[in-house]
Amino acid sequence: MVKEKVLDFANKVSKKKRGAKDAIKPEDPEYRILEPVVTDEMAEVALGLEFRIPQSAQEVAAKCGKSIEETSRILDELADLGVCFVNKKDGVDKYWHDTWIPGIMECMVNKIENVRKYPQIAEAMEAYGRVRGPLTAGIFPVGMGLMRVIPIEESIMAEKRRASYEEVSKYLNENTLFSVSNCSCRTTREIMGEGCGHLKEDMCIQMGHAAEYYIRTGRGREITREEAFEIIKRAEENGLIHQIPNTDGPGKTHAICNCCGCGCLSLRTAEMFYNTDMVRSNYVAQVDKDKCVACGECVEHCPVNALKLGQKICTKSPLPKQKRRELPRNTEWGPDKWNPDYRINRQVVVDTGTSPCKSECPAHIGVQGYIKLAAQGKYRDALELIKKENPFPAVCGRVCPRYCESACTRGDIDDPLAIDDIKKFIAEQDLKAQHRYVPPLRHQYGKKIAIVGAGPAGLSCAYYLAIDGYKVTVFEKQNVLGGMLTLGIPSFRLERDVINAEIDILKELGIEFKTGVEVGKDVTLHDLRSQGFKAFYLAIGAQKGRKLGIEGEDAQGVITGVDFLRKVNLDYGTELEGAVVVIGGGNVAIDVARAATRVGAAHVDMYCLENRKEMPALDEEIEEATSEGIAINNSWGPKRILTQNGRVTGVEFKKCISVFDEKNRFNPTYDENDTMTVKADHVLVSVGQAIDWGTLIAESAIALNPNQTIMADPETYQTGEPDVFAGGDALTGPKFAIDAIALGKEGAISIHRYVQPGQSLVMGRTKRAYRAFDKANVDLEGYDRLPRQRAPHVACDSPKTTFHDPRGIFTEEQVRKETERCLSCGATVVDEDLCVGCGMCTTKCKFEAIKLVKKYDAENIEFSKLKPVIIKSVLKRKLRIAFKKAAKPLTSMFKSNTK
Repeated sequence: MVKEKVLDFANKVSKKKRGAKDAIKPEDPEYRILEPVVTDEMAEVALGLEFRIPQSAQEVAAKCGKSIEETSRILDELADLGVCFVNKKDGVDKYWHDTWIPGIMECMVNKIENVRKYPQIAEAMEAYGRVRGPLTAGIFPVGMGLMRVIPIEESIMAEKRRASYEEVSKYLNENTLFSVSNCSCRTTREIMGEGCGHLKEDMCIQMGHAAEYYIRTGRGREITREEAFEIIKRAEENGLIHQIPNTDGPGKTHAICNCCGCGCLSLRTAEMFYNTDMVRSNYVAQVDKDKCVACGECVEHCPVNALKLGQKICTKSPLPKQKRRELPRNTEWGPDKWNPDYRINRQVVVDTGTSPCKSECPAHIGVQGYIKLAAQGKYRDALELIKKENPFPAVCGRVCPRYCESACTRGDIDDPLAIDDIKKFIAEQDLKAQHRYVPPLRHQYGKKIAIVGAGPAGLSCAYYLAIDGYKVTVFEKQNVLGGMLTLGIPSFRLERDVINAEIDILKELGIEFKTGVEVGKDVTLHDLRSQGFKAFYLAIGAQKGRKLGIEGEDAQGVITGVDFLRKVNLDYGTELEGAVVVIGGGNVAIDVARAATRVGAAHVDMYCLENRKEMPALDEEIEEATSEGIAINNSWGPKRILTQNGRVTGVEFKKCISVFDEKNRFNPTYDENDTMTVKADHVLVSVGQAIDWGTLIAESAIALNPNQTIMADPETYQTGEPDVFAGGDALTGPKFAIDAIALGKEGAISIHRYVQPGQSLVMGRTKRAYRAFDKANVDLEGYDRLPRQRAPHVACDSPKTTFHDPRGIFTEEQVRKETERCLSCGATVVDEDLCVGCGMCTTKCKFEAIKLVKKYDAENIEFSKLKPVIIKSVLKRKLRIAFKKAAKPLTSMFKSNTK
């Protein structure tokens, strides 16, 4: 049943008349937000309130016909609900109502017990901007919107034309009373289950009369000016931007909101409706392409997706010009021009692509960025940039597959840039440093998270969760940490002290490690839940070797390569004698063969199905194997293993004609008549890896794929158990460490969102769909041919017997020379029509490549003076639209005549 007086009050606040065509109706958000908590009796009193004119209970009582005592009681109830403000003036409580937003709706949502009890309150606040927002499209001049972005002060300090009203410090320094409250927008999103991962707590600052009201009604807690500045600083560090209620009059406001583009209902005006003028500051971002290195930090932190990565290297044929988008200020505007999915369709790259190195790296590290920092000798900054995406640069500098180098544009001139060696040098400076780089904690969330598996995916996930202040415990079945980094890679490729040094950083972050604990056997997921763990990340790796399924495979002397390497790395006294046959042609098989030469094998022969060109092992690793006297026999597949008295004596092979069918699927064909027998004292089978789940997921809703990888959502990595997420080889099957590391960070993002109430796993989440530009269209004429620097090898009397890594590290001079070879292919592109001028991009750039430039000079006005400004703007817009329509046929005719 409609509450008539409540509906009357909703119309009064909206300045509408009941019965009019545009009157507020019961289905409208203005009524729906009041309906759960405001009675008709309360509304009778509320109807006596005036817009921004403080009145005493006595004055309101005279209007509503109730006693002063009853009126005072109801007014206090209305103030507590958020329907009106109350301040003490000259010792008397004075009450008034404000606008819906900013005003009543935020205050009502910040009464947290009410909004939890009545989610309709949050739903109404969300609906208000979605329903009313389109009506404002194009009619508010810049600087006159109800809310307005205020630039991060650091970003405009160099602008000589900046005005004091554009500085956050002005508002803090001019006030004496402050409070801090939850963000009402993020509270709304949370209540609706659509949170973006940016949490609501202690984010919005009130000043003056608003602070008095928030403190009095328990919506906020009183803080000092110094605390307010600290909140501003913390918000900026965490990628949040500043907005103010913009209708208090020139140079005045009563609050500073710290907002994210993925949750803020005000910024939605710019993102969903492209009505940027409604909220923008006087500034826009501009990029100096000569300085920009396409690291992507500005792109990923832009709250409104106004920045994307593009290219700056010259092309043979011109790239399509970036079209100026249509704007509501001079175009008829409707749903066909909106972006309703802006929270899930954020883009990071322009249509024509960007730098291949960043695009091809699974972790999308800002390669150009750290190369430039290394060139400048800023190794600590370079390391910090790398660790935003990869906590283990020293490890990856030794075992990375170097997708970035394979894609490097420089490789089309002479040799690819030695990206991995540069990264290895940067990481080495940190390993040698007296005080290593430990990232600061961004939050103190404190909830307990369990990681199962201490390999690269699990460790990466633990690292990023720890930075957010979670209490992370890593459970590892083995007695050593590192997973396949430690157990599956021989130390002549990755020495233990390198792994341990990078794991030490995780220990400094407060991560707890429990080794020798097999989850599922020694403790179950159910047990851990009862111990208070709120979420789980399963990253157990592919730790078991695959068998061939042929005769004789169970004979003594036959072992999988994975098991062999594990024994070698754990120093279990593995010694081989005589002839060793390694079956397999991948990187692991190469490692197995090289390790075999170091533990006593008289000679080692490798046999694989693939021809030399098809071998999955990296060229560099094949060369290292052959240099150590390992013979590689291509295009042979095992037919059976020969045995005598239960022990291997040899292997019979058959000729492999082809490995892949016409659809490039693995489907070997053989010449059964072309066989050969090879003597063998030991056979090491390295034809792939499998996953041993044990009892880890027994009696759970977690499902497995046919290949025994875990079944999980491809975007969030959530499994059939809502609190269990997965990553690494257990999810993808055997891949490289960098692939697992990238998945670990994404897993941490999902877990953070899962354990926090009301957060969506997908809303506001950046899909890092980077893609490279078309290298065939790149003009590489005129570039100097500069020789690629080569890292020295450490001299060793017997390289075939040592387990030390002989590969050296660049000198500082080599780093300087190699970084000069970078073509600096990519750069950021700004869409000035989308940019709100917040300045976040400038604070994330380490290269002074992006700055805010003052484009407008508009100061806010008081609400009561806004109407004539809007009317004038509406008339101008109609004229612009009419002129545009009239000019369109003339433009078409001119183009036709030109042709």
